[in-house]
Amino acid sequence: MGRSSSSMATAAAAGSKKRKSKAGVLTLGEVKTLGEELLSSRANLNHAPTLLALLSPSAPLDLALEALISLQSFFVPLLPSIPSVATAAAAAGDADPELVFRSWLRKRFDELGAALVELTVSPHSDDAIRDLALDALMDFVKLGKDGRFQSAIYHKFIHYLIHATDSIDPLLELLGPKYFIYTDVCYFTYTSLDKIASSIGNKATGSEKSGLHGGDDGAEDRGTIYVRNIYNTLAHIPAMDFQESKFNMWSTVGLSSKGEKNSSEDCSATYINKKLKSKFSKAWISFLKLPLPLDVYKEVLATIHKNVIPSMSNPAIFDFLTRSYDIGGVISVMALSGLFILMTQHGLEYPKFYDKLYALLTPAVFMAKHRAVFLQLLDACLKSSYLPAYLAAAFAKRLSRLTLSVPPAGALIIIALIHNLLRRHPSINFLVHLEIDANDSDIANEASQLKKVGADPFNNEETDPAKSGAMRSSLWEIDTLRHHYSPAVSRFVASLENDLTVRAKTTEMKITDFSSGSYTTVFRDEVRRRIKQVPLAFYRTTPICLFQESDFPGWTFRDQLKNMAETSVEGNGIGTVDISNSSPAKRLRMET
Repeated sequence: MGRSSSSMATAAAAGSKKRKSKAGVLTLGEVKTLGEELLSSRANLNHAPTLLALLSPSAPLDLALEALISLQSFFVPLLPSIPSVATAAAAAGDADPELVFRSWLRKRFDELGAALVELTVSPHSDDAIRDLALDALMDFVKLGKDGRFQSAIYHKFIHYLIHATDSIDPLLELLGPKYFIYTDVCYFTYTSLDKIASSIGNKATGSEKSGLHGGDDGAEDRGTIYVRNIYNTLAHIPAMDFQESKFNMWSTVGLSSKGEKNSSEDCSATYINKKLKSKFSKAWISFLKLPLPLDVYKEVLATIHKNVIPSMSNPAIFDFLTRSYDIGGVISVMALSGLFILMTQHGLEYPKFYDKLYALLTPAVFMAKHRAVFLQLLDACLKSSYLPAYLAAAFAKRLSRLTLSVPPAGALIIIALIHNLLRRHPSINFLVHLEIDANDSDIANEASQLKKVGADPFNNEETDPAKSGAMRSSLWEIDTLRHHYSPAVSRFVASLENDLTVRAKTTEMKITDFSSGSYTTVFRDEVRRRIKQVPLAFYRTTPICLFQESDFPGWTFRDQLKNMAETSVEGNGIGTVDISNSSPAKRLRMET
């Protein structure tokens, strides 16, 4: 009996080698025959390596599809009997035929899993084979022992997905609507991303852990590519409602993975919400500790207050936002949204928040892409009635000074912001009209001296609002807007002439009505505006020059006389010009 089984195995091995050598020229019919024989008897087990060799992105599509279908049909019924990696390694030297078979089955199954991962991740795979390979892989994840989620297989898949150097967008487009709709798939995705991000972060050098990576120096290194892949995967997971009572699970058990005990408490909605929110928070926190490329950094800051902070179990993301807020420039502007939510809704404190906000008020802000959100948050941050008078005055003066250098749309926003500041904080209304007490000689002398030399005690270069000198200044820049070249600005500045201390007669202006303004909107509104009286320019004779002699008494323009002479010669053929009306003084100046 032993000899017959040994000879059978030898014959099967020989047949396998023969077919394997011909694998490159197998026809579709032969591949179907191999699959049918594999499913029919254990005597044809060695057909499995031949079919596995066809699972490659470079293999013919029809052969790869047929081989994949046959192998999936072969392994699915055997999943409960496939031992773990440790058990298979321990049975490597055992002579029991059943243990040897299971150990062989484990190795072939691992080869199949690696081939499926390659087919799904490779950019050279056809869409049809990628879709089928992903379905087969997820079926193996689902149909494990006792219906538990096979986290080991799924983690290996996510690991290769993140470490792919080519674009993973086609695969993510499949995962998003097809599998990320399941709660347990999202749960184990967050778990794997947390581990992978932590591993990448531990390998990063000290200089790379600053949180911001340039990413504009040509070809990207592998670490940057991995960070992009993590972010793209997180971005493709749809936003979840952690208040739901029913969840759609891919596996039959739920969040319990292989080797974990399951209980009735694990199936409750409260438990699932708590576990899912915890994994969500850990994955994002581990990701935000990585050195992010500049474009990814901006995308995260633009959406973090909407998609991340409301779903986190704790505000541990505060460190990332404060670090971003300290960078300055557009990064600080974009970090303000998330920081404002943490301060107002989670009670977190940031001691120098207003100092940083004051430093962000530069002309560049009024031309930035995200200026609308920033200006609305600026108005919200200055709304508190507990804001000190010196701070409100500093912001009002800083904004007033910016009107001299920002576009017309920016000047309209600044007028609205100052209007709201003066109405909310009556204690700084003296900036509009400062009356000097004649009995106070020191203040009177200081005011007269400042007025005499035309100096402004406000220091626009000072970064500390308390030392800016705004309390001793005035909003004289606003008065200059009465003569602004844009009619919209010169008309709108009249709103500050009202007594804003009487709140019953005034209302706050909505910054949203002005925050998205630009040259286009100002021009469009001006063109649409109906004008009752149109000024007309009327001349008795057609003007031939820009200035007349009457505009500058005592001066004569040589170019004007030259042009008049040339015109007289060309038009009448006469080369004389009558300038007898010129006074002796004018002739004297011309001669000299």
